[in-house]
Amino acid sequence: MPGLLESCRDLYDTEDLYDVLKVRKNASQQEIKKGYHKLSLKVHPDRVKEDDKSEATQKFQTLGKIYSILSDKEKRAVYDETGDIDEENDVEQDKDWYEYWRMLFAKISIKDIQEYEKKYKGSKEELKDLKAAYLESEGDMDVILESVLCATIDDEDRFAKILKDFIKKKEVPDFKAFSKESKTKKAKRRKEAEAEAEEAKDAMKEIGMKETDSLKAMIQKRHAARGASADDFFAQLEAKYAEPKRPKPGTSRKSKSKSKS
Repeated sequence: MPGLLESCRDLYDTEDLYDVLKVRKNASQQEIKKGYHKLSLKVHPDRVKEDDKSEATQKFQTLGKIYSILSDKEKRAVYDETGDIDEENDVEQDKDWYEYWRMLFAKISIKDIQEYEKKYKGSKEELKDLKAAYLESEGDMDVILESVLCATIDDEDRFAKILKDFIKKKEVPDFKAFSKESKTKKAKRRKEAEAEAEEAKDAMKEIGMKETDSLKAMIQKRHAARGASADDFFAQLEAKYAEPKRPKPGTSRKSKSKSKS
């Protein structure tokens, strides 16, 4: 079995643990956890196609090993000083990295999403995201509503008012796609949004207790234009609400990674 640094080189083209997680060497524990979570979501064996599961599993396990070192104050200090990994003592070879990941990142609920949405809407973070979406899309409201987290058709008028204020203050240019948008396009957007809402409502009735998955599917669909941004949204929520759970002293976990991860 290859060592951790060798796996990093083969799978991520670098032997630097910080480079793999895409964080600075002086990153805080929160930044390291966020980096680990964001990358692990992209290679989680349950989120990739069947043909990609083998490589994804290797990457997923490697990320878990990296985080287990960088999240440990003493192990991180030794690595920072020497650049080496003690494979025998620092890395648990038989650890269930799938279970380790789930212990760190608890599943989110509809209530969590609603609480996040309540804090996010009207915040400085939302204004920043709205401005960025406006500039990137050059004023296309269709793209703006797809890009801003938690946005729905009901936010359109509020967004338009904020953007007009940005334009008036010369914080953003006056794009024609925004200021000269036709009534036909606006009506079409609302009609499609209403149809999507009805589909989502019917889906929730059919799946009953699995309504969280339905809500996730709605968010995934809404943010399709942003690629992995919906995963980033869930990563923020999971990292925010997850409470680390530590196993009781003296207990050990047998590897299930071959079957699950």
